[in-house]
Amino acid sequence: MSTTNHTSLPSGQDLDVASPDWLNKGDNAWQMTSAAMVGLQSVPGLVILYGSMVKKKWAVNSAFMALYAFAAVLLCWVLWAYEMSFGHKMVPIVGKPDAKGTAESYLLGRNELGGYVPTADYVFYQFAFAAITVILLGGSLLGRMNFYAWMMFVPLWTTLSYAVGAHTIWGKGFLTDRIIDYAGGYVIHLSSGVAGLTAAYWVGPRHREDRQHFPPNNIINMLGGAGFLWMGWTGFNGGAPLAANKITSLAVLNTHVCTATSILVWLSLDVAVYLKSSVVGAVQGMMTGLVCITPAAGIVDTWAAIIMGILSGLIPWYTMMVLHKKSAFLQKVDDTLGVFHTHAVAGLLGGLLSGLFAKPDLLVMFYNRDHLGPGFLYGVFNHEFSNGLRQMGFQVLGALFITVWNVVVTSLICIVISRIVPLRMDEDGLEIGDDAAHGEEAYALWGDGERLPIPLRFRMTPKMPSFCTRSVTNR
Repeated sequence: MSTTNHTSLPSGQDLDVASPDWLNKGDNAWQMTSAAMVGLQSVPGLVILYGSMVKKKWAVNSAFMALYAFAAVLLCWVLWAYEMSFGHKMVPIVGKPDAKGTAESYLLGRNELGGYVPTADYVFYQFAFAAITVILLGGSLLGRMNFYAWMMFVPLWTTLSYAVGAHTIWGKGFLTDRIIDYAGGYVIHLSSGVAGLTAAYWVGPRHREDRQHFPPNNIINMLGGAGFLWMGWTGFNGGAPLAANKITSLAVLNTHVCTATSILVWLSLDVAVYLKSSVVGAVQGMMTGLVCITPAAGIVDTWAAIIMGILSGLIPWYTMMVLHKKSAFLQKVDDTLGVFHTHAVAGLLGGLLSGLFAKPDLLVMFYNRDHLGPGFLYGVFNHEFSNGLRQMGFQVLGALFITVWNVVVTSLICIVISRIVPLRMDEDGLEIGDDAAHGEEAYALWGDGERLPIPLRFRMTPKMPSFCTRSVTNR
């Protein structure tokens, strides 16, 4: 009597056309969740944060800059920028532009860069990274940039700057397999901070009164936006392994431990020096902690994450609250939300500390290869001093490349745009704010000293490109 061995999977795990044998449904679900969490950091996270953290008259413009960038980057990403970042190498720093991000056969195939997930997951996850980088950069330009210039800046910078950094360090560029950058300390945060400061230099400062007095218009909403950022970072760092594995769990824990430590250090310094605990300061400390741990989240021990939190609360606080006031250049350049300090300084700090604290066994788990690292500290303890020193050298080299490239390319982009439209709104527009830029205001409150708006049919928009303007007859 013959017997038949049934080896079929549970009904929910059966293979079919939509679930091939290479697809891990658990990893796929986590990756889509992580991508959504990163997207929520921008929309609504930074939309709310920017719209609340600025002066009332700039609330609409600041929030809208974030919303526009999110939409514009997505189209650039699927049409050409994803392949420039992660596709076939064209030159050692960038891939060949291609519209594979719109091709079904490519998107539904297994992600060639690793993991048991469809390529579509990875395309969207990396889009969310690209979008938040540009939006973070925009924090340096709030309160004065001509919106039409911003509309041109976003696709140009995504193409010429972000794609280069991503390809060089994460894709198939000359620094790939040499730099430890777990989830974007260099690719995202150092680049956005440096590019933000550079663009702020070319755009010019806010209106003199705004620069002297620029209070948040809604601190409670600001905290809500900050909360989206903090909790969304679970997906930011948790999605990097492309799997729901041990590295993912460690990265999530380290992310929140470092961030909490950084907030407490920043608040302690505020209280010790200024005798008051600042809510805005707490948000800045939160941001620096999140940024600092990003390049190291899954490849350092939790005790190292605590040390990184202490340093991320201390060093950016010093550069923002002390060094900034002493530097003539930093005083001259109007970085509205201090993006240089919260992202460039904290991102550089995190990248260097990654080279110091990266643990050999965690590096092998994450990168699936043993030639990266070890961190300099483990190199000393494990008699691999030269290897640890070499890794620190690559961390410095990566920082230099990202910094120089962003200064040069961001400057060129701003110069080109300035030949088409003004980078900065005119003085009348700067005095009025949202109503001059968009014909809309954040709050429908009148009688508080604001002047009544000019009817829309009579309003000129002199900052539009010349080929878009039409004559208007005043009546």
